[in-house]
Formats: sequence, structure tokens, C-alpha cells
Amino acid sequence: MTTGNPILPLAGLVARTRYEDLPPHAIEAAKTFILDTLGVGAGGASAPCVRELVATAASWGAGEESTVWVDGRRLPAGAAAVVNAYQIHALEWDCVHEPAVVHPMATLFSALVAAAERRGARGQPVSGRELIAATVLGVEVACTIGAASRSPMRFFRPATVGGFGVVAGAGRMAGLDASTLVDAFGILYGQTSGTLQAHLEGSMVLGLQVGFNARAGLNAVDLAAAGLTGPHDVLTGPYGFYKLFEPESDIETWWAQLGQTWQITRLSHKPFPSGRLTHAAIDAVQRARKERAFAADEVESIHGWVTPLTFRLVGRPDIPDPAPNYARLCIPFVMATALRRGEVGPEAFAGASLTDAATHALAARIRVEQDANPDLNALWPQRFAIRLQDGWTWDRPVDKAIGHPDNPLSRAVQLAKFRRCWALAPQPLADADAMIGAVEALDSLADVRDLTALTRGRS
Repeated sequence: MTTGNPILPLAGLVARTRYEDLPPHAIEAAKTFILDTLGVGAGGASAPCVRELVATAASWGAGEESTVWVDGRRLPAGAAAVVNAYQIHALEWDCVHEPAVVHPMATLFSALVAAAERRGARGQPVSGRELIAATVLGVEVACTIGAASRSPMRFFRPATVGGFGVVAGAGRMAGLDASTLVDAFGILYGQTSGTLQAHLEGSMVLGLQVGFNARAGLNAVDLAAAGLTGPHDVLTGPYGFYKLFEPESDIETWWAQLGQTWQITRLSHKPFPSGRLTHAAIDAVQRARKERAFAADEVESIHGWVTPLTFRLVGRPDIPDPAPNYARLCIPFVMATALRRGEVGPEAFAGASLTDAATHALAARIRVEQDANPDLNALWPQRFAIRLQDGWTWDRPVDKAIGHPDNPLSRAVQLAKFRRCWALAPQPLADADAMIGAVEALDSLADVRDLTALTRGRS
């Protein structure tokens, strides 16, 4: 039973846990998703308006503390965290914790790397082992807080709970004790933000919100380390997170798993650069074509029955000229793309692909409706009925879409995704195998700055 203030067990776990306390499978999962995050972050440097974001962030203050991935510029740690977090999430290709409905690594890892570089520049190099421990703990805290919510999602959880993860990871890296961590969580809560309106409209602010909370987490750790205090009952107090942001929760179930399951081992890879909740639709197309090969123009109609969360977030109607973020979060557009291309890659959400008449004509034959699932946070199962013009029909539920920890990507597919993302960077980077090798040997790395050196583009 969890009694009293539930922020205290989180702070205690973070303060006492070292790399040596982590089980091997958690360490390996950390390496897997660190590599994945570096890959999608490099690829995300090709996203719209990144150049403008970097230039703007460079105007926010002086200081060559941390590296902007690919661009190579060095900015104050908070500014670099904003940019790198945006790049990680910009293509909707970063990993997900499904029970929490959270992309934990975008907020967390951008901040951890920025903090590690800053500490190294001040003569306190952060080792690969410290980075792994901070990553595992940050994911543990963010995903536990997110998964305990039983409310219909109203705020953008990758941002709102992501900041708590940053405090955990960066606080562990800074060696904060449990009492100071509680203050840091409180200072972070005073800055917590993230609206689903950006998700609904497909706005660029969606990825920026992740960055805003990455920066807020770093600021919170700095302020607490300097002796400033914050509110303590930030989760269940009268105006706490589980009162204002997520008013229904199941703290008992999720707090019981702290330091036991290790949530980093329960992250899902995203094989496609679209909203995770669209992946069942792509999976359905690929499964149907394994039973019978058919062309897109043979499809008469598709009917999907999806969970309430899925319907709210990605059951949106197709529109003729969508913004990239809108299209990535639209089942009809994504499914039509999968039917026409055989898979869904980043090129589907850029340029002429967004207004392709044949794709939109096919999307018009795809109907999505909400099912009766009582779990307002469930992603699966989703059911699709694909009917061809000759009457042949594939009608199946899709549970645990490809990339789920119980339906994982093979190592070969993971590495292929990384190389594909790495190659998307708008400037040449170090050889992909060099980064793969560096992450595999991360626990023997003395200074994280040797890792980030590989993220700088070579003009």
C-alpha cells in the first residue's frame, strides 16, 4: 500500500539507485532506446522549421554548454534541450510507453545529454554508466506517473509527465538527495505544461511542448540544488497533478512496481513515423496482404473500430491538404498510405505526398468509429475489416501492434530503422556503425561528450 505523499517513494528510489543496482535487461533496454532516440533525433533535424528553431534558440542567451544534434552549434543547456527534444519528436518516430501513453525519451534524453555536456564542460564529466542510470530512472518516474492515470487524456502527457522524468534523471546525475529531489519535483510542477490542442490541430507546438518541459526539468534541478524550495504534495495535494491534470488515478497498482518491473523494459519501438495509435491500421494492411496479395485500387472499403483514446487522438477525418503533423495522426491518411506504398516512411508526410489525390481518394473509403472499450486509456485492441471489390474480406482485431515489447522488432529491424533515420540528417554525420558501437559500449564510456561528438554534422 502506498500511504502518505506518493512523491516521496519516487524521490527515494532515484536518490538511492545506482547503475550497479540495475538488472542487465534494464541496462540493455536503456542502450536500445538510447540508440533509437539518437537516430530519430538525427532524422528529426530534417523536419520543418528546425533551422529557424535553432537560430531562435541561439538568441535566447550566451553559453556554449551543449550540442544541437546535427547542426553542431553549442547553446546553453536549456536551449539545446528544447531543440533536441523537438527533433526527437518531430517525425513521430520516437518510442512509446503504451500504458502511460507517453513518449518518455524525447523529453528526458534531450535534457540528460544537455546536462551531461554542461557538467563535463565544468570539469565534472558524466560517464556512460551514469547516463544509463539516469535514463532508466527518468523513464521509471515519467511512465509510472503517466500509467497511474485513469482519466481521459486532456493534457499532452509526453510533456507533462516527461518533465518529472527529467527531474528524476538529471537529479540523479547531479547527486541530489531525496529531500532536494522533492523540492525539484515541486519546482518542475510549477512549470508543467502541455495541451492536446496542438495534437488536435497538428501544430508544431506539439513537439515544442516536449522541449519546454525538458528545459523546465533542468531548471528545476538547478534551482533545487541552489537551495530553492517547491511545493511537496505535487501529485495528490488539493491542487496536485492527480487533481488538476489527471483527476482519476490508480497509484497503488503502479507504485507497487517501482524498481521491480523497470518500465524502460516495457517501451514500444515505433517502426513507422506516425502516431503510435495508427500502427494497428498499418499492421492490419500488412497482415491482410500476407493472406492475400492485393493492390490499393482493389479496395472497396475499410471499416475500423478503435478504442475511445484512439478515436479521440487519431480517428480524425482526412482533409485534402493536411499539415505533416495532422497527417501523421490521421488513420485514414496513414492507412491509405500503407495500402499505396506497402509501408509508411517519412516521405509520406512531406511535399506532394500530403496532397496526393489518389491517397486522399482511398482515404475517403476508410471509415473509423469508436468501440465500446471501457478503458479510456487503452490503445488496443483495434479491429479492421478490409473489403475488396470482389467481396473478399479480411476482418481481424489487432492487439499489441508490431513494436510492442511482447511483439518486438528484431535487432536487425531496430538497426535498419536507426540507419534510415541517421541517413535523413540534413548534414553528413559520423558513420552509423560508429554510433551503434559507441552505444553498445556505453557502460565503459568515461565522458558522455565523446558520444555527443558523433551527433555533430560535418559540413
